[in-house]
Amino acid sequence: MSFDTVVGQLALTTTLKNAVKSGKLAHAYLFCGPRGVGKTTCARIFAKAINCQNPTAEGEACNECESCQSFNEQRSLNIFELDAASNNSVEHIKTLMEQTRIPPQVGKYKVFIIDEVHMLSTAAFNAFLKTLEEPPAHVIFILATTEKHKILPTILSRCQIYDFERMTVQNTIDHLKYVAQKEGITFEDEALAVIAEKADGGMRDALSIFDQAASFCQGNITYQKVIEDLNVLDSDNYFRIIDLAVENKVSDIMVLLNNVLNNGFDGGLLIQGLAKHVRNVLMAKDPQTLPLLEVSEQAKQRYEAQAQKVNQNFCYEALRRMNQCDINYRQSSNKRLLVELTLIEVAQITQPAEGDASGRQPRRLKSLFKHLIQQAKPKQTAPQVAVAAPKSQPQNSQSSQTPQSPQSPLSQQSPQPTQNTQGAQDTQGSKRPTLKTASLGLSWSNLRQQNKKMQILPGTPGVDDKKTSQHETFSQDMLELQWLSMCNRMPQKLSGLAARMKNMNPIIVEMPQLEVVVPNEIVRDEMEVIKGSILSTLKLYLHNDDITLSMRVAEKKEHKILTRKEQYELMASKSPSVALLQKMFDLELA
Repeated sequence: MSFDTVVGQLALTTTLKNAVKSGKLAHAYLFCGPRGVGKTTCARIFAKAINCQNPTAEGEACNECESCQSFNEQRSLNIFELDAASNNSVEHIKTLMEQTRIPPQVGKYKVFIIDEVHMLSTAAFNAFLKTLEEPPAHVIFILATTEKHKILPTILSRCQIYDFERMTVQNTIDHLKYVAQKEGITFEDEALAVIAEKADGGMRDALSIFDQAASFCQGNITYQKVIEDLNVLDSDNYFRIIDLAVENKVSDIMVLLNNVLNNGFDGGLLIQGLAKHVRNVLMAKDPQTLPLLEVSEQAKQRYEAQAQKVNQNFCYEALRRMNQCDINYRQSSNKRLLVELTLIEVAQITQPAEGDASGRQPRRLKSLFKHLIQQAKPKQTAPQVAVAAPKSQPQNSQSSQTPQSPQSPLSQQSPQPTQNTQGAQDTQGSKRPTLKTASLGLSWSNLRQQNKKMQILPGTPGVDDKKTSQHETFSQDMLELQWLSMCNRMPQKLSGLAARMKNMNPIIVEMPQLEVVVPNEIVRDEMEVIKGSILSTLKLYLHNDDITLSMRVAEKKEHKILTRKEQYELMASKSPSVALLQKMFDLELA
């Protein structure tokens, strides 16, 4: 009935009352905001106050003059309401615009209230734009919408825009108390807090839920009856889950979850409510963020008490895990298992870090390699003590320190039966093989030397000038290794071609004639452009200047792309060292 009865919009109603008192009115207003916050109500009160013949000193309508009485009795000819959701065509707007030509019979202005104005079609907006730009002096438009971003900018620029705020929980509780006292209904503060939280910032929703709860409770609104009527999960469950999670009591949490699900509540609803609860606990830890809690004073005290028990890092990690569960909940085929796993992970956040069932600590690569280095140190010093070179042979000692070929580590292990026997015993005792780079066909010195070679590019000054012709033979494994290394060194502009070339396997037809099978003619044409560079690279790293390369398009039966698993199985069948490496490091195929 008046601006003073509008809840939670004090700044906005004060502005409208001042406009009525001063008489300085705009020709168009836009009221926007979420649902149920009083947009249409304020538009009607404002329209009545504009046409009031005897407004009060505060800018309110008198409710006694002919204009106010006709409006209260819903027979006013100066105030028109249009629902744009059902009247959104050009014809409806044209009919409305024709009525703007007729001056008011009683009062000063004709007020047109258009609700849900964002539902107008583009053609209707364009038809409305001309009248809105140059309206008659006796016409005022009041537009109301929940989605301001859907309105044309040309409409927005011609309106005074008023943004309505969401109802806070405290404002909603205060207004519900006022209504309950006026209607003679007894209530509990916690029950009204549940209704206010369920309304989610809408006063209209809060009043509807309040009316429903009053009918269910027969005039005595209690907390237990409200959560039973609205099917709301009791907040005590959230407090208990967090207390149990801090104490790592997973079994108790599983029992509580089973009781919640048996009562008919959805697991996703539990996760959403628990995430909101943890967020409130996090806000309660800092006095600066404490006002952000939209709960009653009694609930706020409970949040503060639990915030003293919970670590801040626990809240961050719990929120992250529950948010991930909320994202995956709809797509999960076993929703209960997903919720249970999430609650188990939350309950284990504060648990001390332990190894898994095999004794391995996951995601600790740094400590793992440190352990391997310390384990390898006595094996490197033992041969130096057991087999000491005499001083009379300086050439032998010097030659033993120079980098050797990949076959040299294998030859060095044969004259050390004592060390090998001990290593075998250790392997049998711990049932875990030790890492030997020699068994992989490489040595650390050879790898460093190979790394230096990989940095030499064809055409480098001072490298190819003094180079003599080379005719060394090479194996299929060496060819595949250099082919893959060449693909990895290709420039960024050829990254697409390099990715395709990685899936190709060049073969030795007859030394030194090479053949590579390409998937199609397009790839073959692209490779023909850089064929000279490919040959130069292979000649350099395979040490053979007689290499030739031929390319042919694969037939249909040959064109088969191996999966990751098939590629690994092929590698393991060719080289047992790959399977050994997987077993030693407990690797899994991603």
